[in-house]
Amino acid sequence: MSYEIVDVAALRAVIGDEIPGLGEKNVDSLNRFARDFIARSPFLVLSTSSKDGRLDASPKGDAPGFVHVVSDTEIVIPDRLGNKLAYGHLNVLENSHVGVLMMIPGTREILRINGKATLSADPELLKDLSARDKPATLAIKISIEEVFFHCAKAFVRSNLWKPETWGEPYKVSFGKIYAEMRGQSSGAAEQIDAMVEADYETNL
Repeated sequence: MSYEIVDVAALRAVIGDEIPGLGEKNVDSLNRFARDFIARSPFLVLSTSSKDGRLDASPKGDAPGFVHVVSDTEIVIPDRLGNKLAYGHLNVLENSHVGVLMMIPGTREILRINGKATLSADPELLKDLSARDKPATLAIKISIEEVFFHCAKAFVRSNLWKPETWGEPYKVSFGKIYAEMRGQSSGAAEQIDAMVEADYETNL
């Protein structure tokens, strides 16, 4: 017996029918509640997809309000110095459709924005998006098609904003990862980790 769900009827049999009227919270432009949330948010995840469906979800963060509201139907996300792999940027060039999850630490609800993105290197815009006395490297302009607040259940279940449940921080060592992949020594791993930490301090 197969339990794979392959159509809407099978899906609805498992999760139930949509609650009537719930979709009315989904609108096509920013209201005052969404604007206030954006002004307070220091972190988001930008989801993109290539033309052949390769997905990427990229974190973006800075001081609260780092995302600029141009109008009720347009926002701009500054892009800063990174590793230059540019997965999301390359996706946008192939497929403009994007999704954004915006978060505020301690707030259990998420603001979701869907729309179409373009990339800009306009010097004046990049200057307007400056942080720490540096202009943005790139600007990601999003024309909004859908905005809505997502309920809190994921954060309630995960206890994400409850420090007493976190345990010890998990340390990711890029040095150990790369050294093991390349058959290098622990000394090489330490050098790589030192370079990463220095980059965190000086290359934001």
